[in-house]
Amino acid sequence: MELVIASNNPHKIRELRAIFKTLFPKHLPCDLRSLLDFPQYVAPPETEDTFEGNAKLKAAHAAAALNRWTIADDSGLVVPALGGDPGVYSARYAGAQATDVENRKKLLSQMQHLLDEDRNGYFECWIAVASPAGVKKCTHGICEGTILTEEKGGGGFGYDPLFVKHGYRKTFAEIEETIKTQVSHRGKAMRSLLPFLESLFSTVEV
Repeated sequence: MELVIASNNPHKIRELRAIFKTLFPKHLPCDLRSLLDFPQYVAPPETEDTFEGNAKLKAAHAAAALNRWTIADDSGLVVPALGGDPGVYSARYAGAQATDVENRKKLLSQMQHLLDEDRNGYFECWIAVASPAGVKKCTHGICEGTILTEEKGGGGFGYDPLFVKHGYRKTFAEIEETIKTQVSHRGKAMRSLLPFLESLFSTVEV
C-alpha cells in the first residue's frame, strides 16, 4: 500500500522515515511518500488548539484531498513555567514565517529569568493515521527534559539544540539520530501506533 506523510518539512519527513526503518528493520510494508511528492496540494491552516486536533486535521485533509492513506503528526515544546508556551505555536513562536533559529532565540529570551526546575519542559507529539474516509487512529508520546540557557549541537531541528532529556547529558542536537528516534516523543508516539500499522499493512490491499 501507499502511505503519505502529510508534511512538507524535510527534517520531520526524514525523522519519520528513520523511525519507520526502526519499526520495520527488514522491509517497510508500504510505499512511504510525503507531501513533497504532491506539490499541487495545499495544506489547511493549523487552526486547532491542541496537538491532537491539528494532527487529525492534517491527516484527514490530506487523505481526502489526495485519496490516499496518510499519516500526520503535530508536535511541539511545552514549558509549564511559560503557561504551556510555545505549545501548538512551537513552529511559529516568533512569527508565521519564523525560522528555527528565531524561535529558539525568542524562547531563550522568554526564559532568561527562569532557574532550576522552572526550566523543565517536555516535547509532546500526536500522530494520526487517516484514510480518505477520515481519521482511523491517533496516538501520542511525551519526552521530558530541561531547557538550556544556550544552544548546543548542530544536529536535529526545531528546539533540539536547547533540549536535554532527563537522564541524558547531551541535547537532542548532539545525540545520534538512532538514539533520538528511540527516546523522543515522536518515536514513542510511533511505537504506540505500531500494532495499528501492522494490522493496517496486513489488511489493506496494495
